[in-house]
Parts: sequence; structure tokens; C-alpha cells
Amino acid sequence: MMADMVASVEMMLERWKEKEGAEVEIYEELRTLTSEVISRTAFGSSFEEGKQIFGMLHKMMALAETNMYTIRLPFISNIFKTVDEMEAERLDQGIADSIIDIVKKREEKVKCQQDVDSNGYGSDYLGLLIQAHHDEDETKKISMEQLIDECRTLYAAGQETANAALSWMILLLAIHQDWQEKVRNEVISIFGHEKCLDFDGIARLKIVSKLSPSFMFHIARIMSIRRISFIFLIIFLLQTGMFILETLRLYTPVYTGFIRDIGKEATLGKLTGLDGVQCHIPFIMIHHDPKIWGEDVHAFKPERFLDGIAKATNNNPTAFMPFGMGHHMCAGSNFAINEAKITIAMILQRYSLTLSPGYVHAPHPGLTLRPAYGIQIILNAL
Repeated sequence: MMADMVASVEMMLERWKEKEGAEVEIYEELRTLTSEVISRTAFGSSFEEGKQIFGMLHKMMALAETNMYTIRLPFISNIFKTVDEMEAERLDQGIADSIIDIVKKREEKVKCQQDVDSNGYGSDYLGLLIQAHHDEDETKKISMEQLIDECRTLYAAGQETANAALSWMILLLAIHQDWQEKVRNEVISIFGHEKCLDFDGIARLKIVSKLSPSFMFHIARIMSIRRISFIFLIIFLLQTGMFILETLRLYTPVYTGFIRDIGKEATLGKLTGLDGVQCHIPFIMIHHDPKIWGEDVHAFKPERFLDGIAKATNNNPTAFMPFGMGHHMCAGSNFAINEAKITIAMILQRYSLTLSPGYVHAPHPGLTLRPAYGIQIILNAL
């Protein structure tokens, strides 16, 4: 998986050789990169094979944002569809057809014994889904519809959120040159200017959160250990850099948070939640609450995480939830963090980043928090 991430970043950096000293639209560049990474690591295909799916997904997300607050009338909406609804159905069918086509190609390889992978349909995410689809045990078998839904979700969630998060990280590095130098010096001290990245080196990056064992167990009590392994939790927390943590706090990709149904009447402080009521927990508001983070809540200060998340949040782990919390914590959080660290490390090995004078700061609150007018960066080769 890591080799695929590195190969995808290498391809991007090769394209950048023709743009040295010039302005680059970093948001679009990282959109291509994150699409490539998902296609390679999860589906074993290049971006060229998966770009049709991503194109349709981006159009669907744009339609979803446009119609987010549209009120639909019961029964009538099932008979009379809007132009956007008909276009969304067409795109949805196109995505399903494309995924089925990729699945059929994988199945044909197995039938023709062209797939030399010892795991049959492949050891990547798609291969595991196809194996589950063909499982003889009916209790473990998934339908083609479920397989398509899983692929659709991974394509959309895995690419869009990573794209947004990486873009804000690059922006902050370009603005805060002192932190750009700190991160670059750390990367070069471990990997040098040309050395290929490896897992051990990534884990050794020292701008990391220092967490006490008691704090990790505190989070473990809140989370369902049955769903999220404690080992995964430790790896995720110990490998998260201060810079990345602060970026995720300031520009949380899934800024809207999540909505949860209250299963039974409950009291929280002076509030009483009734059975059946939906509770909205907005991450961005929690991450920008001065009562938790102090009066400098809107300032970029990675050092607030110097002594770990525990001290930064006054031992309140639910005050920092860039990937959610509990049963439905994002399963791809560790994947996203490693993708970010690899991408940033490889870029800073070769380039100094400067913010273009033409950049307009306008975070757009769509399905994810992304730059409305892109992020223009000037690349200076080292």
C-alpha cells in the first residue's frame, strides 16, 4: 500500500518538473493524486481506469450540494423528478456500470488463470469484496449491489476528504514558512533529499503527539473496543504529527460533523434529549470553541499539541474529532494520515512552497470544507 502511495506522488512530482518556478493549482493537482492513490491501493488500477468514476462522482457531489436544502414533497417527488434528480440517477447508474466493468475484468482474469495473485481475486480492497461476493457461505456473502455501494463510498469518501485535508496542509505550509522549515528539516534528517520513503522512516518523524498511556485508555473506554482495535488506536495517535493535527483542527474536512438518533430519553447537563430526536454534532464548532482551546483558538499553533491531545483538550478526547468518534469512527483515518505524511515529506524534499499573490482565501462549506477558488502555490526547486 505504501509503495503505491509513493509511486503516485512520484508521478505528480514528475509532472511538476515542467512547472518549477511557476504557479500551480494545488487543489486540482492533489485531486488527481488522491484519486490515483485510491485507485491504486484499493482497486489495483491506475487513475486512467478510474477517472471516469471520479468524474461522475464529482458531478454527483455538486448536485448533492446544490440540492442539500431542497424540500421534496412526499409521493409527488416520486412521480415528477427535477432535472437534477434525473441527472443524479443517470450518473449513479454510470458509476455502477463502471464498477461492474472493473469487477468483470477481475473475474475474467481469474477464469483465464491470468491472475497470479495467490489470493485469487486479489488482496486489495476490491479483491476482498469480490471474494465476499462469491463466498459460498450465505451468511458472509454480499450482493453485487452491496459491492457497488462499498466501492462508491470508498471512492467518494477516501478521495474527497483526503484532497481537502492535503490542500489545507499545503496552504498552511506555504503561509507559515517557519513550520515549513521545521517539517522539511525533520524529513531530510531521516530521508535525505533523494532517499525513498519507507514505513519505518515515516513512523520516526519526530513532530509527533506525545500521549500518556492513561489518556489512550481513557479514549479506549469511550470507544467500543469490539469495533475498533486498541492497537489501531495507538498506531493512529502515536503517528499523528502536531502540524497535521492542527491543520485538521482548523480545517476539518468533514466540518459538518455527524447526526445521531437519540435511542431513548437522556439528559446531558441542562439539556434533555427525547427519544427519536436527531442530535447534530458539528466538528468545526467544537474545534473552534475558545472555552476548550483558549482565546487563540483561530490561530495556527501546532505547538498546542506538543504534549499530546490530552493536554491540548484538557483530557477531553471528544473535543477533537477530525475522524469522528465511537462506533462509526472513520475506518480510513490511519490511511489518510499516512497518505498526508508521505505526500508532504516527498514534496518538501524537493520544493520550497510559496503562496501566490493571486490566492483568495475562501473556505467553501460544501459536503467537505474545500477552497472555493482553489489554492495557488509557487514551486521553487531546492
